Amino acid sequence: MAPLRIGIAGLGHVGCGLIELVQRQQNLRLPGKVEIAGVSARSQSRNRPVSIDAYPWFDDAATLAEDPNVDVFVELVGGSDGPAKFAVETALKAGKHVVTANKALMAKHGMALAKLAAEKQVDLLFEAAVAGGIPVVRVLRDSLAGTEVKRVAGILNGTCNYLTSTMLEQGREYEDVLAEAQRLGYAEADPTLDVSGMDAAHKAAILSAIAFSADLDFSKVSVSGIDQISLLDLRMADRLGFRIKLIAEGVLTDKGVVCRVEPLALQATHPLARVNGSLNTVRIEGDPVGAITLTGPGAGSGPTASAVMGDIAKLFRPAIRPAFGRAEHHKARPFVAGAADEVAPFFLRIRLADQPGALAALTEALAAEGVSVDKLLQDSADESGAAPVVIVTHRCPRSHMLAALARLEKISIPIDAPRLIRIEAAS
Repeated sequence: MAPLRIGIAGLGHVGCGLIELVQRQQNLRLPGKVEIAGVSARSQSRNRPVSIDAYPWFDDAATLAEDPNVDVFVELVGGSDGPAKFAVETALKAGKHVVTANKALMAKHGMALAKLAAEKQVDLLFEAAVAGGIPVVRVLRDSLAGTEVKRVAGILNGTCNYLTSTMLEQGREYEDVLAEAQRLGYAEADPTLDVSGMDAAHKAAILSAIAFSADLDFSKVSVSGIDQISLLDLRMADRLGFRIKLIAEGVLTDKGVVCRVEPLALQATHPLARVNGSLNTVRIEGDPVGAITLTGPGAGSGPTASAVMGDIAKLFRPAIRPAFGRAEHHKARPFVAGAADEVAPFFLRIRLADQPGALAALTEALAAEGVSVDKLLQDSADESGAAPVVIVTHRCPRSHMLAALARLEKISIPIDAPRLIRIEAAS
């Protein structure tokens, strides 16, 4: 079998990790030999943990993408637009197979790129774009092709999971743990993409498009992060038997696919509640298999480079199948926004003014909107004069909860913004 010649654009942690795998490929189980036909990055002279001296250098990623000596173009540049998008389009138009770890690119332009790959009869593979070393894309697209998926959900951002886990375990506030995570390299210098939920949203959108044969429309994805979750929230939830986790999910409904990322209050016995630290977990629910859970390292140079190499290995015998696994005869489901009248139990954390009638006003506002209280937990007032209160409701429409909070805002009972979190029971 002839060697497979790859061109690597982007020589950050993952790109260098991939080169290291190529250099020790005799220890791997690849179908044939992989050769590096060229590399490209912003700086040729930058200090790197691997030597690139033996490989042809290209100043421009797009030039590398269309080089005749390249069989597979590997895009590790990042970013949803700009050089990454142009280079991938160039490679596909030149009839090259493409492997990418770029979740933002696939979430925003994946449908158009998949169409281009189909027209050119080449493979577009992106296992490394979701959950690092966990082979969830392949499992959804290939292994579970005989399963009618109803829901795919999980912890898809290790930084957020590390933050909430450490805050609760060590009793430390968000800003303190975030600063430590940045020092340790678990969080970026600018953590916005992670803590806002956007990173997980890109991944959830990709998985939802595969799981439900859906037309990926990222504008319909609802995103809320953990940057407003406090130690008080985590502790009060823990006392009531819940763990707050940032959960990314795609759900099949009668109207289409609802995809969202938000903090959820999970019962402590829920499979996702037990995942701590920087691990990622994906839970796939469908018929006839029931539920499957995949757990592993969701980021890092090693796991992500391993996923890239796994895609490269498939191209020794390319299948030329639809990038998102949807054949022409499949019904294309739309992405739709989540309904305002979604019914669920809710966790409400609120700090009330320490004054007579405050708690009564809270319960009266909930009752006026038809919200029934299941559990109530109140602490003594803190040094600011605010009394933390948590209410767990019975199932009710989200819109009723929002209407009750609007009532409270008019009478200035809450000291600050309440925290409203949907509850998911163990299953």
